[in-house]
Amino acid sequence: MRITLVHPTGSNWIPGRRDITATANRMVPLGLLSMAAWLEKAGHSVQLLDCLGPDAPSGTDRQADTILSQRPELVGISATTSGFLDGYELARRIKARAPEVRTVFGGVHISAMGGVLLDRFAAIDCLCMGEGEQTLAELADGRPLKDIDGLIWRGIDGVIVNRPRDPIADLDDLPFPAYENLDGFPHKYNLPLFSYIRKPGATMVASRGCPYQCSYCDRSVFQRGYRYNSAGYVYAHLKYLRQRFGIRHVNIYDDLFTLHRKRIFDLCDRLAKKPLGMQFNCAVRVGYADDDLLDALKAAGCLMVSVGIETGDADMMDTHKPGVKIDAVRDTVGRLRKKGLRVKGLFMMGLPGETEASIEKTSDFVLSLGLDDMNMSKFTPFHGAPIWQRVHEEGVFTEDWRQMNCLNFVYIPAGIDSRETLDNLYNRHVKRFYTDRLWRKRFTKRLWQHRWSLWHLVRHLPTFIEAKRAFEPKPESN
Repeated sequence: MRITLVHPTGSNWIPGRRDITATANRMVPLGLLSMAAWLEKAGHSVQLLDCLGPDAPSGTDRQADTILSQRPELVGISATTSGFLDGYELARRIKARAPEVRTVFGGVHISAMGGVLLDRFAAIDCLCMGEGEQTLAELADGRPLKDIDGLIWRGIDGVIVNRPRDPIADLDDLPFPAYENLDGFPHKYNLPLFSYIRKPGATMVASRGCPYQCSYCDRSVFQRGYRYNSAGYVYAHLKYLRQRFGIRHVNIYDDLFTLHRKRIFDLCDRLAKKPLGMQFNCAVRVGYADDDLLDALKAAGCLMVSVGIETGDADMMDTHKPGVKIDAVRDTVGRLRKKGLRVKGLFMMGLPGETEASIEKTSDFVLSLGLDDMNMSKFTPFHGAPIWQRVHEEGVFTEDWRQMNCLNFVYIPAGIDSRETLDNLYNRHVKRFYTDRLWRKRFTKRLWQHRWSLWHLVRHLPTFIEAKRAFEPKPESN
């Protein structure tokens, strides 16, 4: 079957301002690349359109033209919450011009919401729930819809929900993602600025699922189990990226990369004994980063480690990230720094229970840690997250899917008086981190190492200057 897989444009920035996300960090759509590889292995012909890609057509009409020019029999669209409506507009245009083309939607938004989407959006034929590789392959093979686990579809009498699909038991059965299907990869895709010192770069996911239940995290696709690629598979995957595409740095986006300790030691041992000429970044959870493991990561070529912290307020931590304590965060970050690993802290502002006082605590905590980098996302309630059921009870929530991208405040906690106040607090404390004297001193010492990022920034300087203005606190009125 001829299949086109689509990553829709989505709404990825702040309304009224130019979207610069792809300029700062253009990521490959790994989920679609995994499905493309699985489908090709099953004998199907697969095209891929990344609407955020470097040479992608702009505008829904041109994107629909591109898709239809490939004469697909099936179009699969993977959508986040903020990308769903753009994806649907593509499906609507495709069905209007080629009603025989089957449209299938998958992704976290679809898995969280389920069959109600078919009631509301007529141009969608089927929904693919959870992991998509096997479900989409069976659909492409022509298997009867009623026999495909994980599928939701329209029958004569209405929406039909098939039984859930069992997760893929052994992730080593997956072929490597079909990076070669992506126009412009790797040189026209870029990792976050100043997160690497070698190029070109790529991204990888080597596990699925998470056994923890942070309040804000949607686990609709991979659920709470934890599965992972073996050390041998991950090493082979890295080697493939190095030899096939010349990759010199990989960001590994596993939520719990170090959860299975023996596997990480095995991988690090392989990388230390047979280096690939690559560096990598990864994430650790507090409690899974003992000194021996950090030594192994460093020896294997790890450059920077991200730590999910979210808040510097102990009560907020207990509510939203159970099992993690402020003192343990401080200890983990301190030991990472002593081992010579760079540390990026991941935070979230505007969670239920947030107040100006808790934001101040977090801001002070951020500066006290001596981080090399920081990311502060704006809390966004998602349908599949545990917190979803009570967001309306603890604040004001505007369910605007286009703005639900962690870059806009769609939720105002009861302890904050307005969105304007929250935006100003956010801008003030983000700016506080990047203007801190000690942070700037550390950053300046590494400027030459980051010459590729600097060159990228200079080439796109007007865009970054415009983006910087979005983080300037608004002057307070008298």
